[in-house]
Amino acid sequence: KYNSAEMKSVFWMVVVALIIHEAGADDECSTVTALVSACASFVNYGTPDPIPGAPCCVAMATLSTVASSTGVQTRQSVCRCMMELITTYNPNATAIATLPGFCGVSLGFTIDPNTDCEYVS
Repeated sequence: KYNSAEMKSVFWMVVVALIIHEAGADDECSTVTALVSACASFVNYGTPDPIPGAPCCVAMATLSTVASSTGVQTRQSVCRCMMELITTYNPNATAIATLPGFCGVSLGFTIDPNTDCEYVS
């Protein structure tokens, strides 16, 4: 369904995101934004419908790995970045909130404007 050029693009996006992640905690939001950007067409237009495509789900799986493998502070930082994104893209907040579930991954917290990231463990 996806051609090799799309999959190569996803691969390099993941590599770059992981390199950014290794650079330090201050870059967490850059990593989160880069990964969520793979889901831009779903977040902005609801396509591919009814679920996001493979590049988006690869990005969400990568984000889940980043959030779960590096400790509570990183998970809280990822949470804060996701909350900033849903605030920035308020009309599309529901689409952003559904991404992990549609892709079958967990970030370790609920993406909701009422989530207090300080209590994410």
